[in-house]
Amino acid sequence: MNCRHCGTALRLPFLDLGSAPPSNAYLTVDTLHEPERWIPLRVMVCTQCWLVQTEDFSRAESLFAADYAYFSSFSDTWLEHARQYVQSMIERFSLGPCSKVVEVAANDGYLLQYVKKAGIPCLGIEPTSGTAEAAREKGLDVIEEFFGEQVAQTLVADGHAADLMAANNVLAHVPDINNFVGGFPVLLKPQGIATFEFPHLLRLVQENQFDTVYHEHYSYLSLSTVENIFSNKRLHIFDVEKLSTHGGSLRVYAQHADRGRQERSNRVTELLAEEKSAGMMDAIFYAGFQCKAEQVKNNLLTFLLDAKYKGLSVAAYGAAAKGNTLLNYAGIRSDLLSYVVDRNPVKQGKFMPGSRIPIVDETHLIHKKPDRVVILPWNLRDEVMEQLQYIREWGGRFVTAVPQLEIC
Repeated sequence: MNCRHCGTALRLPFLDLGSAPPSNAYLTVDTLHEPERWIPLRVMVCTQCWLVQTEDFSRAESLFAADYAYFSSFSDTWLEHARQYVQSMIERFSLGPCSKVVEVAANDGYLLQYVKKAGIPCLGIEPTSGTAEAAREKGLDVIEEFFGEQVAQTLVADGHAADLMAANNVLAHVPDINNFVGGFPVLLKPQGIATFEFPHLLRLVQENQFDTVYHEHYSYLSLSTVENIFSNKRLHIFDVEKLSTHGGSLRVYAQHADRGRQERSNRVTELLAEEKSAGMMDAIFYAGFQCKAEQVKNNLLTFLLDAKYKGLSVAAYGAAAKGNTLLNYAGIRSDLLSYVVDRNPVKQGKFMPGSRIPIVDETHLIHKKPDRVVILPWNLRDEVMEQLQYIREWGGRFVTAVPQLEIC
C-alpha cells in the first residue's frame, strides 16, 4: 500500500490489532444470527510525510452507512464543548446574521443548533442519513454528502460560500484526505476561516490510547503532517489550541494561503517544535507501541478473569467505538462482561460488533447492581462517574483500562 497523502510505499508498521468488524456495525436480533465481516486492523507509518494510517481494506460508504450509530448529542460534555466553540468563534471572528457557517460532518446537529440559536445562517454536511435526519429535526438545513472538492464547487455555485467552516473529528475519518482538504479553500470566502479538531497523535502514543484505532479512523494526525497536507492545498495554519477532548485533541485554525489576513500565532511554531523534539519525524518514535497495547489487553483480561473467579459481577458503560476496539482485540465476550449500558436509544437492544455483548439501558445497572462497571469511553470518565455515582451505594466501583488499568 502507498501513503494516502504523498504516495510513498508504506513499510514501517505501527500497530496490528488483528482483525475486527467495523466499530459502529452494531448487530440487531436478526443480524445476530448472520456472519459478520471481520477486516484486518493494521496501522502503518509513512516515513516521507509521517502520516500514520490504517491499511486500506474498507470503503467509507460501507463504514458510514445509513444506520451509523454515533450520535454526538448523547454526551453532555461534548454538547458544552460545542456551545463554547460557537460562542468563541462568534466573538473572535465577529460572526453575525450576514455570515455563513458550514459544518462538515454535522452529525445530529450537536453544534449547528447553537449557531442557529445565535441567528447565524448555517448549513450542515453529513453523509449518514440517521444523524442527518436527527439534525433536521432540530430545524437545521443538512445535505447528505461525503465532502470533497466537487461537493464544495456545487455548494459555492448554490450560494453557500462560508465565512467559517467547522470540521470536528472528521479529518481522521476520510480515506481521500487530499480531496477532502481540497474542498475547504474552494468553499471558503476569501477571508474565511476553517477550524479542524482531531485527536493528537502525540498524546495517542504518549498515553497509550491504542483503542482509538479503528477502521473508521483512516488517519492519525500530528500538526506537522497536517500542516504539510494543508500547504499542498493552499491552506495556511495560523493558530492551534490544545484541547482535553477525546483524550487530547488539537483545534487547528486555517485560512487561504494567499488571501488570509490572520497573523500566525507563536503556538503553531511551539507545537511544531514540541513534536520534533518528541521525535515524531523519526521511526524510533513509533517503535514499541504494539507492546504497550498488548499490556493493556493482558491487564484487562487478568482483571476480568480474577473478578469471575471471585464471583464479582462486571458490566460496562458506553457502547463506544473505542470500546469495540478494546473488546475485540482482547477477545472479550459476555461470559466476562455481561452487558454494556448506553444512553443512546439507537444502540439499546442491539449487540456490540464482534463481541456480541448485549447493549441495554441504564435501568439495568439499578436492577442488576453490578460490582464493577468498566467505563469504555475513558475520555468521558469524569462525566460517567458523576452520572452513575449511585453505584457506590451498593459498593460498586468503576474501572478503566486505558492508558492503564485503574479501579476507583
